[in-house]
Amino acid sequence: MKSNHRPVGLELAAFVVTRLVLATSLRLMFPFLPAIARGMGVSLEAAALLVTFRSALGLVGPFLGSVADAWGRRRGMTVGLALFVVGTAPIAIWPVYPVVLIGLIVSGLGNIITDSSIYAYVGDRFPYHRRARAIAVIEAGWSGAFLVGVPLAGWLISRTTWSAPFLWLALLGAILLAVLTWLLPGDGIGHSVGESPWSRLAHVVRYPRAWAGPLFTVLILMAHQAISIVYGAWMESAFGLQIEELGAASSVLGLAGIAGVALVFIFSDRIGKRLAVGMGIGVTTASGLLLPLLSDSLFGALTALFFFFLSFEFAITTALSLFTELMPGARATVMAANVAAMAGGDALGAAAGPWLFRRGLTANVAAATLFNVAGLGLLAGFLRTEQTDERRQRSLA
Repeated sequence: MKSNHRPVGLELAAFVVTRLVLATSLRLMFPFLPAIARGMGVSLEAAALLVTFRSALGLVGPFLGSVADAWGRRRGMTVGLALFVVGTAPIAIWPVYPVVLIGLIVSGLGNIITDSSIYAYVGDRFPYHRRARAIAVIEAGWSGAFLVGVPLAGWLISRTTWSAPFLWLALLGAILLAVLTWLLPGDGIGHSVGESPWSRLAHVVRYPRAWAGPLFTVLILMAHQAISIVYGAWMESAFGLQIEELGAASSVLGLAGIAGVALVFIFSDRIGKRLAVGMGIGVTTASGLLLPLLSDSLFGALTALFFFFLSFEFAITTALSLFTELMPGARATVMAANVAAMAGGDALGAAAGPWLFRRGLTANVAAATLFNVAGLGLLAGFLRTEQTDERRQRSLA
């Protein structure tokens, strides 16, 4: 029987571009928030509330992900991209505060549905022993938003208006909607289409491995953000770096993230995903513990930070591939819960980081270490895939 799949490389390329466009829409708000506030004639605090409301969508992430489990992967992606376009286009056409707020909420809903559907589709499409490589490829789109999408958005804003990037993002979203509709096969791949989102979500929360994954994500994101939110302030005070020098240091750390994804592609499937995640968190913890000891060595501090960001990216990207197999029958729901957990962990870590830093970087490192150790405990005790459990039972028989 002839497969109705297009070439897998073409599918992955489409997912990379989709992730790049969606991630750019999320990330451009942060560096250009002052320009956005001035453009709307509101305070910086009011503009920041836009990001807060959009982040709060993570609370309904598991329900949104269950849509793709109940309706199908392709439909989840196309519905998600349609919402993204419908939410993004009005921001470019009528960039006033109420329209921007509603637009960001609608496009944010589309973002969650699309991302969780992509992860679930990759889980269906690739065997588990090759899945980390596939996840690493599509995560390149997330990294590319910092290297390509956000700089291009800044170039547009500097030459036109702050809302101009949203017009291009809406157009790209519409093109991707058409491409994915043509490219992907019909729904019904590896999951039960037709079950209601509510019943599927109720089924998922009864299993420890389903909620242990998002809890693990919250913990390691809090650990990472508790340090990353203050590393600029620490380097400025410890080494007297100026804005341009801090920017150069940040670009080095951006390269560390790309290197981490590349290592996932090379190693994670080969050595085993749970081991790879544990190794990544271990190196992240060790690198963080070294930072307070390197306050008199700029090269040493940059080296430790490089490995801190590299190993974290290695761990979180590998964890995503692990999570796709925690409950194969509800992949999109589980992945949406983890997308929501990322936002929650980021927010909590960002809130705690500056408060801890008042007591010195050692306080941030101590908190991050505790969070990482707790995450490793969850990894060891609960985050086993069904395939891992089956092999374990066979070995005990």
